[in-house]
Amino acid sequence: MKKLYFIAIDPPQQVIAEVKIFKEDLALHYNNSKALKNDAHITLFPPFSRDTELESDIHVAFQKIDTHLPPFEIELNGFGGFPNKNPVIFVRPEANDHLKELYNRVKQQFRFGSYSFNPHVTVGYRNLTFENYLKAMEVYERKEYKTKFLVDRISLLRHDGKWITIAKKDLTG
Repeated sequence: MKKLYFIAIDPPQQVIAEVKIFKEDLALHYNNSKALKNDAHITLFPPFSRDTELESDIHVAFQKIDTHLPPFEIELNGFGGFPNKNPVIFVRPEANDHLKELYNRVKQQFRFGSYSFNPHVTVGYRNLTFENYLKAMEVYERKEYKTKFLVDRISLLRHDGKWITIAKKDLTG
């Protein structure tokens, strides 16, 4: 049986709760409820499918990620969007060399697939129509939201009807 997995940075509960308010606003005013299903996170490696009998290999590769990095701060500042076929509205992290380095270290262990790294915290996606994306972006591109949090671990998640954390690895720099 196949399952989906991905690797992410989880912000603290306070940031997750703050981002959920934006997700609720999009569900209420822009008919975008799908984003409410997932907690706020920054994807380091996007969802991939594997047979569950290979899950131990995924755990081994996850534990091999070199996390000998000092914990670092990420600053979230304002909103942006990807106006593609399936539009996305997100909270934008400030450029961060530590985040890029962490991504590169994840990529050393998880080398399959093509994935361009555009770090963000998703607020709206999936059932967000392009028309509603444009309406929401008129509001969100002027909306202020600024916070920061400490990144001190990464998480491996598996989809079991919803995303659950199955392993964590601390930064140990």
